[in-house]
Amino acid sequence: MISADQPYRTIADVQTAIQDGKTTVKAVVEQYLKAIDELDPDLNAITVTNQKALDEAQRLDELDPAKRGPLHGVPIVVKDQIETVDMATAFGSKACKDYMPERDATLVRKLKEAGAVIIGKSTMPDWAASWFSTSSLSETTKNPYDVSRDPGGSSSGSGAAVASGMAVAAIGGDTGGSIRLPSSFCGLVGVRVTPGRISRDGMSALVVTQDTPGPMTNSVEDAGRILDSIVGFDAEDNYTSINAIAPKVSTNTPFYDATQQPSLNGKRLGVLRDVFGTHQGILSVVDAALDGLQKAGAELIDVDIPDLDHYKTFTSVYATRSKSDINNFLSSRKGLSHLKIEDLQRDGVYHKALDLIDVLVKGPKEFIRDSHFALRLSEQSSFQRIVASAFAKHELDAMIYPTCQLLAPKTQDLLDMRWTCLNYPTNTVIASQLLFPAMSVPIGKTKDTEETPDGPELPVGLEILGLPLGEEKMLAIAAGVEASRRS
Repeated sequence: MISADQPYRTIADVQTAIQDGKTTVKAVVEQYLKAIDELDPDLNAITVTNQKALDEAQRLDELDPAKRGPLHGVPIVVKDQIETVDMATAFGSKACKDYMPERDATLVRKLKEAGAVIIGKSTMPDWAASWFSTSSLSETTKNPYDVSRDPGGSSSGSGAAVASGMAVAAIGGDTGGSIRLPSSFCGLVGVRVTPGRISRDGMSALVVTQDTPGPMTNSVEDAGRILDSIVGFDAEDNYTSINAIAPKVSTNTPFYDATQQPSLNGKRLGVLRDVFGTHQGILSVVDAALDGLQKAGAELIDVDIPDLDHYKTFTSVYATRSKSDINNFLSSRKGLSHLKIEDLQRDGVYHKALDLIDVLVKGPKEFIRDSHFALRLSEQSSFQRIVASAFAKHELDAMIYPTCQLLAPKTQDLLDMRWTCLNYPTNTVIASQLLFPAMSVPIGKTKDTEETPDGPELPVGLEILGLPLGEEKMLAIAAGVEASRRS
């Protein structure tokens, strides 16, 4: 279900065509709305389209060229977790299907100011509480590479929409891997920034300390372009004060600039083999990618993280604070303040495959009441020091490993709960629970010979783990990984 007619795979493709007079913003937006009409009935990736999109496109066409923004004319879909004033925002829950926010989320406002056209909202599981697409609002979303499989979650529709050709780029949200996992399953670039670099104002909460929105794109360069427009301080989200201690730059486009330096020569990359898993197809793709990185001049150093399984388990705070974080968000919204996540769970107003919701509703009313809360914070701090020490000891520029130990799962296996949030071997939780930035970059495809030997090839992602506030370095390495695949 990947469109054979994708004339504008990247932001540069769109803007070059407009600048050269070969098309208009309105014509581009019409093409993508048509693609949604043609593809979404089979993929189920879009919850609602923007009825004002063509009017917004016309306004952009009438702008003086000197006033065009850096994302001028780019059709983008936004995860249903993020509020939009002109489109219903349901957070994946049928309980909120008619909710119309009073204003745009800060990042939506920034995207519009940069010239992007938000053409629709994308599917997600209830309250972003899954690695998969299962949602009481939209049921399941299909993976464009194999419609019998899931695109990953919780930014399910964002991944499927960009991969299939329904949008040039998307915004997802990542708490435990919800940008990077669907990016891996759908063959995209997906970026999780250090929490706070991008405002969460207008974005529903799952774990406030870990939540962050971010771009999902067809190229590393496009991810950098979007980050330049949405990273920054926002008075509506005091977590964004972290930008005050970010490295000072002398350019307005530091993230894009980083992608224009793709050399891996001399870069020291720590290879975390303990989380490679046993899937032979994935291992083959990763091995080939590592060989390509070495040929491009990177130095690969095997590293390990002592007691990693313990830290991944004990520093997880979904059962500690998700209940209160979700309920605090609901209580802050005039049209939703009567809702509580535990009542929705009790009344069955959630998708039954969402085992994480069954877990988090048992948590304390306030996370501070968790008897292990202080110890979890202490262990998280230890986890951060151990990983940062590995960076320091080996003078690493980044750590790398497969984004997930398995390929995109069969939808039926999810509905049968063969795979759940509690047993799926995604590696994305490492960065999330460290509160470090990370991104997934596509490195190839392989058949799932362990499940369907005659099935189509499916994407494999490589995760790049950076240090806090080190997004520019991470993007430069990702650009090098991307370039190594072309050489």
